[in-house]
Amino acid sequence: MAGHSQFKNIMHKKGRADAAKAKLFGKLAREITVAAKMGLPDPAMNPRLRAAVIAARAENMPKDNIERAIKKSQGGEGENYEEIRYEGYAPGGVAVIVEALTDNRNRTASEVRSYFTRYGGSLAETGAVSFMFSRVGLVQYDAGKATPDAMLEAAIDAGADDVSSSPAGHEVITSAESLHEVSRALEAKFGEPTKARLVWRPQNSIAVNDEAGEKILKLIESLEENDDVQNVYANFEISDALMQKMSA
Repeated sequence: MAGHSQFKNIMHKKGRADAAKAKLFGKLAREITVAAKMGLPDPAMNPRLRAAVIAARAENMPKDNIERAIKKSQGGEGENYEEIRYEGYAPGGVAVIVEALTDNRNRTASEVRSYFTRYGGSLAETGAVSFMFSRVGLVQYDAGKATPDAMLEAAIDAGADDVSSSPAGHEVITSAESLHEVSRALEAKFGEPTKARLVWRPQNSIAVNDEAGEKILKLIESLEENDDVQNVYANFEISDALMQKMSA
């Protein structure tokens, strides 16, 4: 997930401001509420809710906020949020998948389409680009949690499909069906991960020039800033020079 990891790092560096943190907490709370609404309000019994809570803790979201978001699901609120996936093309033929939780389909579709148009891309029909990605489980740990060999051994024993370790951390890939089982096994050995959820993993990445890469990053940043958008995935690679320029 080279392109995905690159732009996530850039967005993270740009998201230090309090306003950005508040926006992030809002998105995390929405996912927690929807997950709790769709299943049991107990993270131990609801894999999606547990993944949402783990993501919130990884961003240092206060415990009270997490508990309030879960309680909100039991009060009849959050029930009108609809899960929608948008697919489209960015400059350079790069495929983009956008996941949203919205209470107004028309508003979100209009806003997402405007971002694609503004930065030289185009929105497509659902299914137009998702075949270029695999729906997989992702479990992440900080590098200090284990050596690469220890993480690899534990992941194999847990039934994972692939492991990638670097100074930035460990990424364990599982099938969508085995995410919960693998995550639980790794948690028993290394503690709570920083992330454990389903993602869209590009089957191949497209190298783009700096001009296209800058437009793609601006498109993704605009999408990420939208209140309704939860996740953005793209199958691209950019130069180290551009990544440094955009993250400066």
